[in-house]
Amino acid sequence: MVMPAPAVGAAVGFAALAAVLARSIKKVLDTPSRPYNGSFEGVGKEYDEWTNEGILEKFWGEHIHLGYYTEEERASGWWKANFKQAKYVFVDKMMEWGDADNLENAERILDVGCGFGGSSRILAKKYPDAKVTGITLSREQVRRGTELAVEQDLANVEFKAMDALHMDYEDNTFDLVWACESGEHMPDKQKYIEEMTRVLKPGGKLIVACWCQRESPPKFSEEERSRLQFLYDEWSHPFFISIEQFARFMKGTGSLEKIGTDNWVQQTIASWRHSILVGVINPWPVVFSSPVVWWKVIREIVCLERMHRAFRDGLMTYGMIKAVKKIQN
Repeated sequence: MVMPAPAVGAAVGFAALAAVLARSIKKVLDTPSRPYNGSFEGVGKEYDEWTNEGILEKFWGEHIHLGYYTEEERASGWWKANFKQAKYVFVDKMMEWGDADNLENAERILDVGCGFGGSSRILAKKYPDAKVTGITLSREQVRRGTELAVEQDLANVEFKAMDALHMDYEDNTFDLVWACESGEHMPDKQKYIEEMTRVLKPGGKLIVACWCQRESPPKFSEEERSRLQFLYDEWSHPFFISIEQFARFMKGTGSLEKIGTDNWVQQTIASWRHSILVGVINPWPVVFSSPVVWWKVIREIVCLERMHRAFRDGLMTYGMIKAVKKIQN
């Protein structure tokens, strides 16, 4: 059967239109939507929106950081693991790695860049005699973190809106300074380390987990720089640095010792695609939201996959950095 000429023309036209539309969508998705604007207020605004939408909490639970997948889970298939539970495991492993799972006589603990306080509340439960403070740029995260603390009957944890580069605390205040995936947003990484060191007590422990880019050299290619720039600009990051540079900043304070580092890419990389999978399995929180949220979620999926590939390819690393503040004689 020969298709009539008008039908052929319509089919060709539709195919051409579909191709143009596909290219247009790709161009939009390849253009970062939330570049860092040079101010912490912009970052705080983004987290305010994510918190109020509630989508992130529905999918990720109390923790908006990556999860930890054990060697056994990775061998048997990361998709079989509990996505939210992996984040609790991460906190436990971070405590263990940083020698913070047995802090005797801890009085004050600081969680720098606390989100809506998942780690802060775990620390408050583990150390009921300590006062735990979580700081964030987002007032909505402060509100939500406080609500969850009340729901969990935790009286020893509080949340404050504060700039981590200019903290309202005296020197030598905290027994433990904990920073899980907050350094990514800091426009001055050296100041970030120095300020956390300043408020840490002598003998106190500093533990940092942060997305990092690989050490250079080797020099980044143009393609690699383009990939990194997208990751900066899609989620309001000024830039990333290497694990090694974080360690150099710690050493440069002159106040820290027992500096240690590790790369947890293998333990955490499954989080990127797992977060996409949980949305595919349970899309209803998005389905019943607004078209604006639908579009934002589509963009997030694209960025999550790009993050996965950057970590897989060695362009990105997952930095674990720890130190102890020297006791001056």
